[in-house]
Amino acid sequence: MKNSFLFVVLIVTQFVFSQEAKLLKGKIVVKDAMVSGVRVVNLVTEKEVLTDSKGEFTIMVKPEDLLVFSATHLDHMRKFIEEEDYTSGAIIIEMTSKVTQLDEVEVRNYSNINAVSLGILSRPAKIYTPAERRLKTATAMYPTANVGTMMGGSLGLDPLINWISGRTAMLKKEGEVEKKEFLLQKLRNLYDDKYYTEKLKIKKESIKGFQYYAIYNERFIEALNSRNKVLTTFLIGGLALEFNKISNEK
Repeated sequence: MKNSFLFVVLIVTQFVFSQEAKLLKGKIVVKDAMVSGVRVVNLVTEKEVLTDSKGEFTIMVKPEDLLVFSATHLDHMRKFIEEEDYTSGAIIIEMTSKVTQLDEVEVRNYSNINAVSLGILSRPAKIYTPAERRLKTATAMYPTANVGTMMGGSLGLDPLINWISGRTAMLKKEGEVEKKEFLLQKLRNLYDDKYYTEKLKIKKESIKGFQYYAIYNERFIEALNSRNKVLTTFLIGGLALEFNKISNEK
């Protein structure tokens, strides 16, 4: 009887460990707190991802893996992946925000209060980069008494001069360059040189060239901007194969 029990345990154990890892979709739910940027770590595989603006994430798991959820403004959470989680391929994690007390005054996160929620704006204001602000100023419509009217306002002299001189085109180009620089910085923060040379087989002297190659791929840009490291890592592997093939053909 004892041997039969051990045999059953062995079979079940082998079944669990023989199951392949698969992508699990998850969502963080928090009351009155930000759900973006929550760190999700699989302690078994040592892989980690960050949640997006909706609190959603994807990570590779197998049954019995242990996920840890953490953020500076949230209480620490742990979750063992059970068979039903693995089968359904989705989980929802409810987390609680940290509360700091000073003389019996609670300090909470009010990130949901903004100009839109207060009725000041009908929709969120666009956030401009320095280059975009310069371009907006150079091409802005504004009232002036020196040029003909246009529905109660007019086109100022500066935008006309900028257009004639070519400065507007230059500022547009500067804005595109600035966006690429932001993407490059994000990419540099994700992977070190060792990852490029050992994992992606990129020559050390070609790392910068490969980074520029990657940030012109639209699908990769979307993954990078969404901070989905799993998808970003997957896509950068394919781009590395393409880049190395092109480099070898030269």
